[in-house]
Amino acid sequence: MSLLLDESERALVAATPLFSEIDADTLLWLLDGGGVTTYPDGGLLFSQGDAADRFFVVLAGRVSLFALTESGDQSIIEVVDKGASFAEGAIFANARFPLNAAVAPGTRLLDIPAASFLRRLSERQGLSAKLLASLARWQRHLMREIVNLKGRSPVQRLASYLLALSGPVADGAAEAVLPLSKTDLASLIGITPESLSRAVNRLKPIGVTSHGRSFRIADKAALRRFCGTD
Repeated sequence: MSLLLDESERALVAATPLFSEIDADTLLWLLDGGGVTTYPDGGLLFSQGDAADRFFVVLAGRVSLFALTESGDQSIIEVVDKGASFAEGAIFANARFPLNAAVAPGTRLLDIPAASFLRRLSERQGLSAKLLASLARWQRHLMREIVNLKGRSPVQRLASYLLALSGPVADGAAEAVLPLSKTDLASLIGITPESLSRAVNRLKPIGVTSHGRSFRIADKAALRRFCGTD
């Protein structure tokens, strides 16, 4: 893997929640046999029900995990951004992907074959426990996020998403550019496209304006207070 990933990408993989408890040398050994693929045009990565023979880390770009409704429409369950792993749960469970995955154009993925990963995991004592500890901690984080989201209005969910996109600047003005369409964003935060338009309009008095996929936040601190996160 060292021939395929540069130093910054190796650091990115090591920092993912799944591998945060693993030292660098062990991680390189564990992931030996992984491959890197860039998807210049994007497209479907896998379909629900396909054999889960590998999992992935996003090195650049993003991946949308989605289900199909009875009418054939996409319902986005999660958008996986740079620095996150996905589909690892499937290799430990029923060995089938539970969702569909689509990669955005320009996305670069590290794919890790399940067979070699699980074999190496069993060969080194204590390694499974470290991975489980990392997964448990990340699961607790996700559960807190879900509880917080359920207690928020659609407008607050939109505001929280824009804050997350706007970067590390704590206060003052900021920009947030949507990495997905507004239709996909509505699906992601659990509202209809019509409700999303109303939510965008309701953020204007708080200093949020939009043009296409670009949002201007006049005061991040004020928006956090609106979301109830201060």
